[in-house]
Amino acid sequence: MMAYQAIDPFYPVVPDAAWVARLVGAGARLIQLRHKGDDPALVAREIATALAACAGTGAQLVVNDHWQAAIEAGASYVHLGQEDLDGADLQALRRHGLKFGVSTHDHAELERGLSTDPDYVALGPVYPTTLKVMPWAPQGLERLGEWKRLVGSRPLVAIGGISLERVPGCLAAGADCVAVVSDIVAHPDPEARTGAWLLATQKVA
Repeated sequence: MMAYQAIDPFYPVVPDAAWVARLVGAGARLIQLRHKGDDPALVAREIATALAACAGTGAQLVVNDHWQAAIEAGASYVHLGQEDLDGADLQALRRHGLKFGVSTHDHAELERGLSTDPDYVALGPVYPTTLKVMPWAPQGLERLGEWKRLVGSRPLVAIGGISLERVPGCLAAGADCVAVVSDIVAHPDPEARTGAWLLATQKVA
């Protein structure tokens, strides 16, 4: 059985490099840059700035979607949604030494995702989320347990509607890691909130 590298149990998802720098400074060690723009120069600048913020700290940056820019910037990790898989050159990612994670929402997507041999699998939304309109019903903790049995030794990331209070249930159900967006970026004190998440996830993990 192939051994997969463990990932930090706390996984904030942020919109730009400034957020990456803030959370690295607050102690986060696994951060996804989900930059929504499509201007190549701006995307490249955001990734480079985010990588610089992580350099020398032990923090791992995961670039969402922009896999070509990630390769060019020298990033080491990308996250791919199901639509991203349609156009991503996975062989190029592997050639350049990049790891990647994939999003899944149902069994068909999980089967497709596992066929690419990802370095982690994300399942969502675990709980109802207001971040964006989802065509999928909340998955729940039982589905997390099922997914963990199916993905085996590779890390399983829970995402969608997860609060501090829901962390223990997610990790106990089988998630290796919990991803969070709104509870950090919409919080009045994101740095303090990051500290609370780090404490909650490290205690349970």
